[in-house]
Amino acid sequence: MEDESGNEGDGYTMSDSPLARWRIEFSKSFQNHLDRSAPHLVRRWLVTLIAAVIYIYRVYYAYGFFVVSYGLATYILNLLIGFLSPKVDPELEALDPASASASSESSKDSDEFKPFVRRLPEFKFWYAATKAFVVAFVMTFFSFLDVPVFWPILLCYWLFLYFLTMKRQIVHMVKYRYVPFDFRKKVTKLLLASSCFFLYSIWTEYGGNDKPSSSNSSQGDENTAQT
Repeated sequence: MEDESGNEGDGYTMSDSPLARWRIEFSKSFQNHLDRSAPHLVRRWLVTLIAAVIYIYRVYYAYGFFVVSYGLATYILNLLIGFLSPKVDPELEALDPASASASSESSKDSDEFKPFVRRLPEFKFWYAATKAFVVAFVMTFFSFLDVPVFWPILLCYWLFLYFLTMKRQIVHMVKYRYVPFDFRKKVTKLLLASSCFFLYSIWTEYGGNDKPSSSNSSQGDENTAQT
């Protein structure tokens, strides 16, 4: 009985230690800030762009850590492929006859527009890319990670890997007829903005010219009164 109570007391102190409570509070506040930043797409990617510029300046200033940069670029490319790929691979659906028949029947029954569901959502893509730049920036302060290497070879190999991967992705998109971007919302917003601008220009041209005409007539009356 004493041992059991002692173990319970040790577990209670471990769970309620100041470090554990601070870790829980920090994770909650950090997650809260992440949830608040979700709607602000442009601001989030501006932060990622600033982090990328800082990292590039750091590598240029140190003139090293090319292996770290190669690993970072390969990781970003992997994230980009996940962002451009559908959540359910059509190639795997084609291998399964049951799922292929069910998907064909559902597409015949309903003609509604189905949005593109990504394998890696935009928010997770942004968070992973930003975290990768921050981690790579921290790694540049450790000299043992600066492996001497001829960097043009790594650059040429990464460019070859990039073009090969993107070519395979584009062939996959053309083969299964899917587009990873939804242009309908952008076109609708553009049409709404252009129509509002057109209506505003018409109003300023025809409705806004009444005031200058009245002022001109009043000035004419004053001139006649003076003569």
